[in-house]
Amino acid sequence: MTVSATPEAWLSGYVPDLPTPFDTKGEVDLTAFRRLCERQIAAGASAILVCETAGEAPTLSPAEHEAIIRAAVDVARGRSRVIAGAGSNSTDHAIDLTRCAKAAGADAVMSVVPYYNKPIQDGIYQHFRAIAASTALPIIVHDIPSRTMREIANSTLVRLAECDQFVALLDGSGDLTRPMRLSALLPSRFRYLTGDDATVLAYLANGGDGCISTIFNIAPGLCQKILSSIRHGRLQAAWDVQKRLMPLQACLSGDHPAALKHALGLLGLIHPATRLPIVELDEPAKTAVAIALAGIDEDQPAIVEG
Repeated sequence: MTVSATPEAWLSGYVPDLPTPFDTKGEVDLTAFRRLCERQIAAGASAILVCETAGEAPTLSPAEHEAIIRAAVDVARGRSRVIAGAGSNSTDHAIDLTRCAKAAGADAVMSVVPYYNKPIQDGIYQHFRAIAASTALPIIVHDIPSRTMREIANSTLVRLAECDQFVALLDGSGDLTRPMRLSALLPSRFRYLTGDDATVLAYLANGGDGCISTIFNIAPGLCQKILSSIRHGRLQAAWDVQKRLMPLQACLSGDHPAALKHALGLLGLIHPATRLPIVELDEPAKTAVAIALAGIDEDQPAIVEG
């Protein structure tokens, strides 16, 4: 069954941010990556995100970036939408990545507020409008001030949303009430996604639509239980499941994406290798991830020791 072509339909609920598996030689492991894609789609993900934060995008070559997107599109076959990370603090490079994503078959791109450069709001606006002028793909704006040192102002979002290509905000501001305020300013088609698994219940309660999720990679069944409980008004049931996930969420957010890769390695799904400047977990952190993973009690493959 194919997913609706309308972004409003698939930009909701949990959207996993997939890691990029590397083999023991440090090369991209497309076979393992395809398995991850299939696992998430089979678990009901209406969209998957590749080549973004969990995917260690800054370490990928242009050829690797394109190959990963093509692999995701090939696995999805219309059953799930593929969102490709295409952000940069160089507008020209962001445009190149966006064009690459389009050529590889992506359904949408995610583009981050330019980092390090610290542009003013008009510079941020012009950056995103230049990207939109280069493609017909829907664009998700990623606002994460803790990494970029600049936030995108609500007034700038309002200006961008005048263009139908801007379909959603990945909100890393930490302001859980932001969707409630923005909904009065932006078109009803616009979607609000949190990037923080730990606060997803509060974000949805305040008008958010979904979560770009790390933990869905590990426990998609439990995440779907949370979402189903919310949609049926069973908030206590959703909170009970969320509490089970909290220790693992804390591990994953503390050393991201190394902790995610270690957890997936324990499940026998990928090798936990990372690329510099990200390094694998130290032994105490590995132990913490293993304990937290064992505690979630979801029906999933046995943990692989060693």
